[in-house]
Amino acid sequence: MWLRNEMEKYERIRVVGRGAFGIVHLCLRKADQKLVIIKQIPVEQMTKEERQAAQNECQVLKLLNHPNVIEYYENFLEDKALMIAMEYAPGGTLAEFIQKRCNSLLEEETILHFFVQILLALHHVHTHLILHRDLKTQNILLDKHRMVVKIGDFGISKILSSKSKAYTVVGTPCYISPELCEGKPYNQKSDIWALGCVLYELASLKRAFEAANLPALVLKIMSGTFAPISDRYSPELRQLVLSLLSLEPAQRPPLSHIMAQPLCIRALLNLHTDVGSVRMRRAEKSLPTGPPITPGSTGSRTISARCRGVPRGPAQPAIPPPLSSVYAWGGGLSAPLRLPMLNTEVVQVAAGRTQKAGVTRSGRLILWEAPPLGAGGGTLLPGAVVQQQPQFVSRFLEGQSGVTIKHVSCGDLFTACLTDRGIIMTFGSGSNGCLGHGSFNDISQPTIVEALLGYEMVQVACGASHVLALSTERELFAWGRGDGGRLGLGTRESHSCPQQVPMPPGHEAQRVLCGIDSSMILTVPGQALACGSNRFNKLGLDYLSLGEEPASHQQVEEALSFTPLGSAPLDQEALLSVDLGTAHSAAVTTSGDCYTFGSNQHGQLGTNARQMVKCILGAKEPEVDWEGGMRMLDSLGQCSWMRHTLTQ
Repeated sequence: MWLRNEMEKYERIRVVGRGAFGIVHLCLRKADQKLVIIKQIPVEQMTKEERQAAQNECQVLKLLNHPNVIEYYENFLEDKALMIAMEYAPGGTLAEFIQKRCNSLLEEETILHFFVQILLALHHVHTHLILHRDLKTQNILLDKHRMVVKIGDFGISKILSSKSKAYTVVGTPCYISPELCEGKPYNQKSDIWALGCVLYELASLKRAFEAANLPALVLKIMSGTFAPISDRYSPELRQLVLSLLSLEPAQRPPLSHIMAQPLCIRALLNLHTDVGSVRMRRAEKSLPTGPPITPGSTGSRTISARCRGVPRGPAQPAIPPPLSSVYAWGGGLSAPLRLPMLNTEVVQVAAGRTQKAGVTRSGRLILWEAPPLGAGGGTLLPGAVVQQQPQFVSRFLEGQSGVTIKHVSCGDLFTACLTDRGIIMTFGSGSNGCLGHGSFNDISQPTIVEALLGYEMVQVACGASHVLALSTERELFAWGRGDGGRLGLGTRESHSCPQQVPMPPGHEAQRVLCGIDSSMILTVPGQALACGSNRFNKLGLDYLSLGEEPASHQQVEEALSFTPLGSAPLDQEALLSVDLGTAHSAAVTTSGDCYTFGSNQHGQLGTNARQMVKCILGAKEPEVDWEGGMRMLDSLGQCSWMRHTLTQ
């Protein structure tokens, strides 16, 4: 249904561009005084079906959500024209930026800084099965600081089925691919050709293919004739240009392979040295007022508590409170121990068997370690008092320049980090292949898991010796130790490189969790799937009805693939959160009930007794306060279930 009179929400400021498909207006959105771009596309000559197709295409484009893609706000029909409201990029186009350089070549670092952002954006577009079909420097926009790149103008983009190819010859002539010149079908490889043209233009400040007329231009494109770029640039960059501009589409590397090249990996890691890091570091100086962040991972417990700001009183000198406090217990610590802090705010923490790590608000990784042997030692003078040696010392991870960490997870002797660009990095012990680098070598510094560079990862979870990772497209990957079926791959084999995990039909992973020898997934509709060891029914895989004891044939010892929970009531109720321990688990439903299940030898299920209870207890226990996620303690024992009512 076409919307009418929507332009009343906007105030037109000026026309900023005209093209074959319409007029581009800079407008002020009255509701929030924000500058936006409105693209006006005449549709008077369109049929009803063409109008509907155009509107449907706009709806799909609005689903694109990436920091390097111009954001789409809405579309509507006004004055016989399709109006598309989108994000305004005040830094102009990349073409204008290049033109202002005259003959002053860009530094290779600057070229790659722009290129990898375009690369990330195009990969995001292609994962949605959309061809841009008009990628060029005029359609690549810059922020006001000319540091952030955003691709736009999807006016002639083509939405593809997974196997389809587009035939229509469209796009700017200087950037069209050889297969388009021949009238052959094409797919994403034509966008990769255009990407090569953009990279060439960044390196030479001129177009790869130009001619006085269209036939001469087509001849140049068909022959692949272009002047070589300056030898001041590295052989790797020059070779990348040649590979992107290969005449044969099959010889052009896919985007995932381009990302995995060392040339691009370095640029990806350095991306946030210049983009956003200054602003984020400034934010460290302010005191937050948000709730505590729930800790993650198994092993010894670590909790981060953000300190609230102190109300301002009369002007007086005072020592500011710490930006955050972090406590740890377990693993030999019988009571919570406040860990030494650097002058920073920690927003997320994780702990493994031997290591403790946290992420600061500015995206730095902080580690807490046992002090070196002999620290503070030496011969004491007579009468001197022995100073107690600190149990932990804190330090920032060395060599993290240009990398912004978003989340950290710890396993036994290894750590996995997720950057804000969706890249997973691991370090520590390489036993069991837990680092995902295709080997069993130990690595002391965070290193990119190269097999996942073609994906935008949104979550990583570590078990004792295995890892699960989830992408924005709900693709699930697993690696590490595989006995018991904990990887969900249908076998007990271990893998030192990420393997894509098949999902049962009709399920989409929303969150992944790792136990010591098991794994669990929360799906989009709020169901849970589990795999690995089900000892003590700690995964809820036994086919157990309320108030009944499962028969032997209803008990599941282990699951090699992700399997829906079979124990009532968790096989029916929608789940909000789940967490896994060594021998027991907990789940919170959307209705506010908390169910604990598995071993209760040490009273870890929250019941008043520790004896074995084989059936599910429907009676409500005394209410317990609940804040954040439930964390499990290591334990062994018998099987029991209990439901708790949660207070707000």
